[in-house]
Amino acid sequence: MSDVDLDELAEELSEFAPPEKKAGRSPREERIVAGFEEIQGFVDQHGRAPQHGEGNDIFERLYAVRLDRLRALPDCRSLLEPLDHQGLLAGAVSPWPESVDEIDDDALLAELEGASDAGELGELRHVRSAAEKRAAEEIANRAPCADFDRFKPLFEQMKRELDGGIRQAKPFQKKQAEIKKGEWFVVGGQIAYVADVGEEFVTEYDRRDSRLRVIYDNGTESNVLSRSLQRALHRDAAGRRITEPSAGPLFAGKVEEGDLASGTIYVLRSKSELRFVAENRDVLHKIGVTGNDVTRRVADAKNDPTFLLADVEIVASYELYNINRIRLENLIHRVFDSAQLNVEIKDRFGKLVTPREWFLVPLFIVDEAVARIKDGTITQYTYDPLAARLVQR
Repeated sequence: MSDVDLDELAEELSEFAPPEKKAGRSPREERIVAGFEEIQGFVDQHGRAPQHGEGNDIFERLYAVRLDRLRALPDCRSLLEPLDHQGLLAGAVSPWPESVDEIDDDALLAELEGASDAGELGELRHVRSAAEKRAAEEIANRAPCADFDRFKPLFEQMKRELDGGIRQAKPFQKKQAEIKKGEWFVVGGQIAYVADVGEEFVTEYDRRDSRLRVIYDNGTESNVLSRSLQRALHRDAAGRRITEPSAGPLFAGKVEEGDLASGTIYVLRSKSELRFVAENRDVLHKIGVTGNDVTRRVADAKNDPTFLLADVEIVASYELYNINRIRLENLIHRVFDSAQLNVEIKDRFGKLVTPREWFLVPLFIVDEAVARIKDGTITQYTYDPLAARLVQR
């Protein structure tokens, strides 16, 4: 043993010793090192570097993105090179597919939900399949909507407009991916309304995003990222964007199913002595469309809760030819939706009934609306009850 040179032995053994951690690292440097060690753990387990690809587990995709960034940043490379016993930093930066930029907190949280039993972050054997992940993302963070009563009439109106052809549900197009407040979609078989759009921010990968408050027709809501909703719509074969209101072929060139040779818009005033009617008699009007004689239509008004169980006065009528009556009626009701009367009365049998088609609208406004129906500009307008006039949408 006397012939052994201790300095030489120490030098030989040093290459097998674990690298010493650099003292005095900043919090940022500690995070960088910790993130790199997670990537190393993945390589130890799988025998390869993490790869991009939507079919891969989200942890692997995140590790692949992280590794590319570490390779591209000189200060990170200099910090990590003493630790890189696997040669990971020597690889080329991979071209990032678009989907990689869209990995967000919602997706990661959904993933972690399934990995809660794992001993360490790098242990991926408990992670759910890609199909399970997509299903989890669809319902992530949904909760009962406490103020759904505010939105319920909007959903009812939306369904009427879809049924009447005023709106259409069209496939979600990537080139029209921007999501705005007030827009409607069909996702996961449910109608979704974007009630609010939060302040825009820039993600870690320099992509713009924002938080949405989305209300669903089953009475739930979610606080989801805009990009998450976009991805859900892309992946859903039945995903749809609901179009803005359109008059459609109100005045068709030929008679089609649902069309009438002629139709009449009628405006009625109630003779009811109910207090809320008497106080608003000059502006409370029933607006409807019929293909029959208007006088015959209202002959039995006093026995019909639709007419407030009282006789009515015909104050105006407008005859139109070759018109799609259903679409026209839905269009008129959409324009005056903000002024619709919301009241319940008892019918002859004591059952509560909510009469529709009654609006607190002056007659001269109805005249203007009909004129705009005839010139085709009505879809650009809605009624402002505070200003008592039609305003552009």
